Amino acid sequence: MLCRTWDEAIEADWPAVSWATDPVGGRHLVVAGHAAIREVLADPVQWGPDNALDALTPIPISALRVLARHGFRLPPTLANNGTDSHPMIRGLVAEALHPDRVEAQRAWLSGVVAARVTTLQGRVAAGEEVDLYAELAADLPLLVLARLIDLPDSQVSVVKEFSRAALELFWAPLDTQRQQALAEVVGRYHAVLRDFAATAPGMVGAIREKAGSVDVAVGALFFLLVAGQETTSQFLTLLLHRLAMEPGVLAGLRDRSVKAADVVEEGLRLVPPIVTWRRVATTDLVLDGVAVPYGTSVVLWLAAAGRDAAIVAQRHEFVPGQRGSRRHLAFGAGAHRCVGAQLARMEAAVVVEQGAALLADARVIRAPWCPDNLSFRMPDAFVIGQASGI
Repeated sequence: MLCRTWDEAIEADWPAVSWATDPVGGRHLVVAGHAAIREVLADPVQWGPDNALDALTPIPISALRVLARHGFRLPPTLANNGTDSHPMIRGLVAEALHPDRVEAQRAWLSGVVAARVTTLQGRVAAGEEVDLYAELAADLPLLVLARLIDLPDSQVSVVKEFSRAALELFWAPLDTQRQQALAEVVGRYHAVLRDFAATAPGMVGAIREKAGSVDVAVGALFFLLVAGQETTSQFLTLLLHRLAMEPGVLAGLRDRSVKAADVVEEGLRLVPPIVTWRRVATTDLVLDGVAVPYGTSVVLWLAAAGRDAAIVAQRHEFVPGQRGSRRHLAFGAGAHRCVGAQLARMEAAVVVEQGAALLADARVIRAPWCPDNLSFRMPDAFVIGQASGI
């Protein structure tokens, strides 16, 4: 079931804890129950984060050589960091993404999104088909992140190619030829990040100075670019697609009987961009009555947690504001809870507020397609066109 059938399987009643095999032969303990997932996330000592960035498909020597040629090094920094350095690194990132600094970007982002939506509305009204991933959602999180952490101007297309390549290289079932091609993309941009981090100001510079290591600063920046901005642009795409199928919610947004913030939370509950996350058992353990041997790979099915009947009544319906909607685990929990949660929420609320009118007068031409991946949905496009009869 791993990788391909997450969306097909999620509406079934899965046990809180069960065993499964991934497409490349790895065996994992899959944790689907909300309470069991929170239990694991609350204890990063017995359930270590060390395997969070391990490649699903073991990287062959040929691809490792490509990475080494570019000087690729990725020490534990954020998601996979179970060492004493984690609180310091996380604290510096949290300072850069402080809610007050995030909120200060709202007006600027609203202007950008409003202008794009107006343009897209005109094109749809003229009979064109538009891709809301490519033309609205793809670069927004990166543009905001750049303003918050002092990233230099760079081609958005280059960063997007790198971040999607990294998500595929580390979390997808792959053949050797594809791994080598992805390693070239990831390694080449990693070298660019290292050059930047050597003298960067702001958050990156603070991490470099306090850690006494450029590699640690690069590792933090690498993760923010890969699992930070990329996952948010994916979520915006998935949320817009789900909204397109919810005319009642769109009408409620227009007459303000439905709050954008509630729509965002329900979207995070139903279509979180990170479907699963991993932990490893650091000793022999028992979870929900199941014996878990030392070294077991544990896959936390975050998307299933949001549909647990123990937390929400209308599990599979899109009901903004329903009781339990905000108890999803889209951002994880505990010491490694996503430090950019407030940023993602703000960006999604702006897109929902501005994009509702665009969706109301359009129809879906092509729904997002997501490739095989253990943890990320990675939608490729979301194409809309003029509604019939307009």
